[in-house]
Amino acid sequence: MTAVTVAPPSPNLALNQLVDRRRAAGDRLVHLAFGEARLPVLPQLTAQLAAGAARSAYGPVAGAQDVRDAVAGYFTRRRLPTDADRVVVAPGSKPLLMALQLVIPGDVLLPRPAWNTYAPQAEYAGKRVFGVPIPSECGGVPDPGVLRETIHRARAAGGDPRLLVLTLPDNPTGTLAPPPVIRELCAVAEAEDLLIVSDEIYRDIVHDPASTPFLSPAEVAPERTVVTTGLSKTLGVGGWRIGAARFPVGDTGALLRDAVVSAASELWSTLAGPMQQVARYAFEEPPEIVERMRASARLHGAVARAVHRIAVDAGATCRPPTGGFYVYPDFEPLRGRLAVRGVTDSASLAGRLLDDSGIVVLAGHLLGDDPRALRFKAATSLLYGDPQQQEEALHADDPTRLPHIAGELARIAEAFDRIRAGG
Repeated sequence: MTAVTVAPPSPNLALNQLVDRRRAAGDRLVHLAFGEARLPVLPQLTAQLAAGAARSAYGPVAGAQDVRDAVAGYFTRRRLPTDADRVVVAPGSKPLLMALQLVIPGDVLLPRPAWNTYAPQAEYAGKRVFGVPIPSECGGVPDPGVLRETIHRARAAGGDPRLLVLTLPDNPTGTLAPPPVIRELCAVAEAEDLLIVSDEIYRDIVHDPASTPFLSPAEVAPERTVVTTGLSKTLGVGGWRIGAARFPVGDTGALLRDAVVSAASELWSTLAGPMQQVARYAFEEPPEIVERMRASARLHGAVARAVHRIAVDAGATCRPPTGGFYVYPDFEPLRGRLAVRGVTDSASLAGRLLDDSGIVVLAGHLLGDDPRALRFKAATSLLYGDPQQQEEALHADDPTRLPHIAGELARIAEAFDRIRAGG
């Protein structure tokens, strides 16, 4: 019998299975490890889904013209002038990211830490992954100076780094790289001939756009940047799986788009017809969609900042969140106290939080971070409760004072205080 080697299970999948088992056994857990937006679905979206039910025929692999027109308009309103023929829609942004890994040659450069899907996708595509530490002020991007050094070391060792993946705003740190950092990274990409994939699925969840400027690499290096986006994070329809990509101008962009469409024709064929109906409506951004995105950004920001304060008050260092719904605390200042209890790395820290307090987090080593570091990701959007409570939270002046959210925040504070006290 031929031996078969298979990839290890996804960390998220394994962790969610553990959570399911613990909850089935009666444990009351605070699950902060899964990055779902947890928002109620707008009635207008469900109406569009029903209206699209008759779209049962196969459509163009890249997406119907009306959908691609809507996506092009979405990008154009964000200072990225776009023609519909440079847009591809898909069942979520993950398939698009995987297709790009398959069609772009060479190895991959990732921020360290990074969203836990990027590295496995690159490895499935047969690529080597080179992690580059993030700057002190933000995540989602590598430190530009260290990026240059990493590229040169990788090439000297026989590697072939050609693709740089960025996340704006970032999962896992909940921060947004400022424009000067983006410009410096684009200069490195130009000098080293890198293609950039800018994953901007959290773009519309900047907590305070007036004070947090957003610069896409596609504005600085338009000929070498692919932008991906989707609706799961902004509108809470992750289960509907709707994503889109914008390809660069010029010959390179045309070749990349054609290659991705070829891969798509074999991997997923086309975005489901009813979802194309939803995508057209959502990306056209009628007033109710705009208002929902603003309300969700306010909610995400308020709760993420509350968890950030709890972590800092407990003695951790943590970048202040400015986008998305994540925080990424570092308990290094408490290393001595934690070591006494056998907590010496990210895995044992996450295990201690689960065993002692029922707090579920995603350990940093699962995101490509240094396994010895005392860091983890917490997805704060999982604190909003059931759909009725989510609706209440969206409209609350201060959602952190609602009883169901305040109670979960108190449990997190108690758990972090237990860490600090060494008890």
